[in-house]
Amino acid sequence: MNLMNSIEIRKNFLDFFKLRGHAILPSASLVPENDPSVLFTTAGMQPLVPYLLGERHPRGVRLANHQKCVRLTDIDEVGDPTHNTFFEMLGNWSLGDYFKKESIKWSFDFLTNNEYGLGIDCRKIYVSVFSGDKDSPLDDESIAVWKDTFAQFGIDARVFGKEDLAPKTKKLLPSYRVFLLGKEDNWWPAGGKHPGPQGPDTEIFYFWGEGEPNLQMERPGFNDEKFWEVWNNVFMEYQKNDGTYEKLAQKNVDTGMGLERACAVVSGEQDIFRTDLFAPIIAIIETESQLSYKSQPEVTRAMRIIADHLRATVMIMGDDSGIRPSNEDRGYILRKLIRRATHYQKTLNITDANQNFFEQVVRTIVDNYVPIYPELGRNYNFILKELRGEEEKFKGTLEKGLKEWKKIAKKGSISGEEAFRLFATYGFPFELTEELAAQKNIQVDRKGFKASFNKHRKISHNGSPARFAGGLVDVSPETVKLHTATHLLQAALRKVLGLDVWQKGSNINPERLRFDFSYPEKLSEEQLNQVESLVNKAIADKLPVQYSEMDSKKALQSGALGFFEDRYDEKVKVYSIGGEDTPFSKEICGGPHVKNIGELGRFKIIKEEAVSAGVRRIKAVLEN
Repeated sequence: MNLMNSIEIRKNFLDFFKLRGHAILPSASLVPENDPSVLFTTAGMQPLVPYLLGERHPRGVRLANHQKCVRLTDIDEVGDPTHNTFFEMLGNWSLGDYFKKESIKWSFDFLTNNEYGLGIDCRKIYVSVFSGDKDSPLDDESIAVWKDTFAQFGIDARVFGKEDLAPKTKKLLPSYRVFLLGKEDNWWPAGGKHPGPQGPDTEIFYFWGEGEPNLQMERPGFNDEKFWEVWNNVFMEYQKNDGTYEKLAQKNVDTGMGLERACAVVSGEQDIFRTDLFAPIIAIIETESQLSYKSQPEVTRAMRIIADHLRATVMIMGDDSGIRPSNEDRGYILRKLIRRATHYQKTLNITDANQNFFEQVVRTIVDNYVPIYPELGRNYNFILKELRGEEEKFKGTLEKGLKEWKKIAKKGSISGEEAFRLFATYGFPFELTEELAAQKNIQVDRKGFKASFNKHRKISHNGSPARFAGGLVDVSPETVKLHTATHLLQAALRKVLGLDVWQKGSNINPERLRFDFSYPEKLSEEQLNQVESLVNKAIADKLPVQYSEMDSKKALQSGALGFFEDRYDEKVKVYSIGGEDTPFSKEICGGPHVKNIGELGRFKIIKEEAVSAGVRRIKAVLEN
């Protein structure tokens, strides 16, 4: 095996695919441009969704890159040897070009080749393949490619549960290498629950045991400790429409390999925190705490959480997106990471006396990554200032909060209101309340906390003109006109495309409107012209705009469209455009709107594009 560090692995990966005709793309921002459903870029393919959905990429049909990602679904697992919140995904894509054979063989070649790849022993590699169901058959094509690939290395790759161990030829060593798993494991998106392009995938695993695994206890999809997934190849060959699947004309390949796990495998360490991506941070924590990384399980876990969360914090604030700690959206995630790290620093006796702790950690992380992500150097002072400021805010409340938590916890449970009071008064992240409670087997009312949080948010936003549910950035006359136009656009889309169209998000400024909606495919020019014509006819008819206030349930029963039911108060405004009996548009909305749409001007669509699987976006303007 080649003993390479993270910089060498990144470079070798990109060089490997560049030699195979792939254009090398830079990493996109951690703030996704084309997906309003998530706060951060969560996968390497996310910035490429429009091109995977059929739009032409200016760099061609073969692409590769390394992508910064933040994923918080497994934050409770951080502290074990494999999970982290910030990670880098190495990926290669085919947009209607090569397919399963090339994708699988190149992945295996890069993993096993000693000259230009990672040099992993092929006997350590096992794979999973889609098992088939009523929607799509067993992926025999991938199985055949895997069999051929392993055979070149003297291994008769058998399919677990499908074949016995009798060798087909005396020249090959029989070994179960291919494992069949269902949609939850070997299909993208997982489970195939949403409309849009999707398909089976094949996952590649590294086995940490010796010899052949005990298949009763050790196999992919069954034992995550012994089998680490290192690479996933997705074959997008289907379009899902309302529960039915049809073959795509353009078949794509979307692959991803986590850099952190690749580094661990190459180094022979069954622990990502022993790699060069984390080891320098762990060393600082050991010095400041005067404790050894492996001294006790709780010490190991605490050091991993601190190292992971501070690395994620540096990468988020160093992303040129201006994100800083707050109680909203991305800022809240950042605050949670910093405060959780600060809590675990306290458990290791890394106190405020260690004035240079943050500076050491930030400098180490920036020095490690700045050759790859130069924006970290530009934002070094910003990162350090915000990190210290957040710690200063938190340190004064943490001790008081812990005392209050202990008082509340004495009764054996924590209500939602109590958890919210800890958050609002003492700056205690809800996740920290839950985590401390879990250690004492105390129940916390998560649903009640969410209700209290949402109630507080509605009160705090009341009277703030810049925070309408419709996505307005201000209440200038131009913005108000465009806001009214989104109602016309929504109604026109449903008339042209059908009643399955639902709003997924919007953003409106004085220059343009941006409207996201559910629809599984690109709109034709004819459909776009029909939508434009309907909106402009309504404007030409100078339809009046009026509203009434009513109970939210009654509003929905009356036929008013509502897209964010979890955000509504008991009483809502219902805006109607047109007559009372057969309005052109009728929606629950907080306003503001023009009084007569005749003052809008001419509506023009300037762009229609994909956002994510099953979600499209229209950008439009109003012309005088």
